[in-house]
Formats: sequence, structure tokens, C-alpha cells
Amino acid sequence: MRLPDGIADDLTFLTDFRRDLHAHPELGFEEVRTSDLVAKWLEEAGLKVHRGLGKTGVVGTLQVGNGTRSIGLRADMDALAMPEIADRPYKSREAGKMHACGHDGHTTMLLGAARHLAKTRNFSGTVHFIFQPAEEGRGGAKRMVEDGLFELFPCDAVYGLHNMPGLDPNEIAVVTGPQLASSDSWRLTFRGVGTHGAKPHLGRDPVTAAGTFLASLQSIVGRVVDPLQPAVVSACSVRAGDPKALNVIPDTVEIGGTARAYTPEVRDQLETEIGRLARGTAEMYGISVDYEFERRIPPVVNDADATARALSAAQAVFGKKTRTSFPPSTAGDDFAFFGLEAPGCYVWLGNGPAVDGALHHNTAYDFNDDAIGPGATFWSTLVEQELARAE
Repeated sequence: MRLPDGIADDLTFLTDFRRDLHAHPELGFEEVRTSDLVAKWLEEAGLKVHRGLGKTGVVGTLQVGNGTRSIGLRADMDALAMPEIADRPYKSREAGKMHACGHDGHTTMLLGAARHLAKTRNFSGTVHFIFQPAEEGRGGAKRMVEDGLFELFPCDAVYGLHNMPGLDPNEIAVVTGPQLASSDSWRLTFRGVGTHGAKPHLGRDPVTAAGTFLASLQSIVGRVVDPLQPAVVSACSVRAGDPKALNVIPDTVEIGGTARAYTPEVRDQLETEIGRLARGTAEMYGISVDYEFERRIPPVVNDADATARALSAAQAVFGKKTRTSFPPSTAGDDFAFFGLEAPGCYVWLGNGPAVDGALHHNTAYDFNDDAIGPGATFWSTLVEQELARAE
């Protein structure tokens, strides 16, 4: 792949910048240093910079010519609350914090595109470079939207990009339709009557009820949801009793988990059916249950027209290494909230072989610097094509 001269010449700076971010990870809504650096380099490149949306979010705007179309390009900036185990020169200097999902790389690629486009100015229209805080479960995208992102910076289309281990850095996947699942949480508490473990007949046992509920939980996906519709329901936390009191049946059992779907209909169905199973189980055992379903992140579904434009840019950069078929992920991304405000497309850029810890949220993960140039080039090409100058 041949990179534009401006991006190729900037790779040393961009690589050093990415590794500096990696060494100084910041959690969601705490990206003070990161956003300071992003704003600094955007301003030095000549972009108009707005700060404070979503607390630590940064939006850099570049307007060229008299084109009336506006698009948004998004990169997430936050790290994860986990230790970095692998030893590398730019290893995290912050205990218990790590860039284990490549957001340092996402930020770098978008900054690289902004710097390049600010120099070449080979388009006509407006680009909003959106540097989002708190993607990792803390609601950064929703917060930016609530703070007026799309009122202040209207977009005719919005685009997101995420690295993908298993694809080569010179590969990209651009696919219409569902890309990431909804990400919702559910919690319930079975409330019985505690008693001596040797006299269960004198109480109402919530532990046995919890066992029945857990054993039946997968029947929702296996026997209720349409088998042609993907869905996931997982119990991820169970709390009951005290391991130091093994002769006591507790009063309560708390269970929590996640639910994932790609359509609003299945999302509704999961909420209803988990509650139905919980209440039916409680009734069976003569106890009560409290149930809560928290809708956190909608599914990411690529708009057909936006995807066609992203695909054109991808093919111009990656050629035959552009994939138009790629399985959706059951992970979630709050880019979905941006996609509810403007037609959106979310693409997957290769991060190299998925070996030796090169998996998202792994303590040995690292963003592949070989992807910086291709990623920045894709962003730049997308802008130049979608906001092409009138001949």
C-alpha cells in the first residue's frame, strides 16, 4: 500500500504520539492529558477546536471551500481499568490502567488524518473530528449527544473505525447492516426466608430457586428467540450466603448478567423473557423477586448509503484487501448513539494476527503501529471522496 506523502512523512510523529498515549492511559471521563494533547495538535494544525462535550471530549472542525455537506469522524480515547502485563518500552505507567482495546491507535489515526487534510485541503465541505471520551461502558457517546454534539456540529453522516485482531493492517472490512450488538445489563434478587441449612422446610430457599433460574436461562435463546436471530443472555454474577456460614440458607440471592441482540424486537424480547422466567421461578418456590433491566447501548447498524461511501473509500485505499463480508461482533460500542443522530457506518481495520495476547481487553494487547498509516489514509480518502470538490 502506498501512503500519501504527507501521511508517510508524519508516521514517526504519529507513532511516537501513539506510544506516548499508550504509556499514559486514562479512564473514561478522566482523559485530561489525552484531550489536552489532542486539542493542542489540532489547534496547531489550524483546526477550530471545541472542548468540554462529554466532559473531556474534543471536536476539531475543518471547513474548506463552499461545500454544504458535513460529516463526522469519531475516535474513542479512553483506556481500561486493568493492568498491563507485557513488557515494552512504552508500557503503561499508570497502575491498573491500560490501553487494551486500541483507543490510543484510534485517536492517533484520526489525528493523523486531521493533520494531513489541514495541509492538503483537497475537499469542499466540513469535517468534524470527534474525539470521544468514555466508550468503555461509561456512556461517553450518549453524554456528548446530550451535551449538544449534533446541534453544535450537524452531520449528514458519521463514521467510526475500530481495530480488529485477525485482519492484517492492510485489510479493512466494510459491511452494511448490524456490526455490534446492543449491550444491556440485567439484575435480579430472589427474596426468600433464611433458615438453618439442616431445616430447609422452615424457610423459603432462594438458592435452589436461583439454581433453577440459572439452569433455565439459556432456554430463552434456545427455545424462545427466533433461531435465525442472534442473541446472547449470560449470567455473570451470583452472590449468596457466606462461605464461613455453610449451615445457613440465606434470605437472598443476587444474580446479574448481560443481554445482547442486533434488533429492537429481540432486545425487547430478552428483557421480557428474563423477567418472565425470574417471576415464574419465584412463584414456583413461593418467594419473591426484584428484577431490573438496564438498557445501556443500542446495536450498531450500518446505514446502507453511508456504508457505500465508506466502501468506495476503502476500495480506493485497500483495493482487493477490502472485505465486504465480515461477521458482526456481540460486543457493544456506544458509537450506536451517534448512529441514531445521523446515518452511520462503522468499519473494522486490521490489527495483525490474533496471537500472543493480541486480543482486545487482554493484558498483553498492543495496537499495531503498522495500522496507523492505512487508517489515517482511509479517513483522509473518505473525506476527499465524500466532500469532493466540484469540477
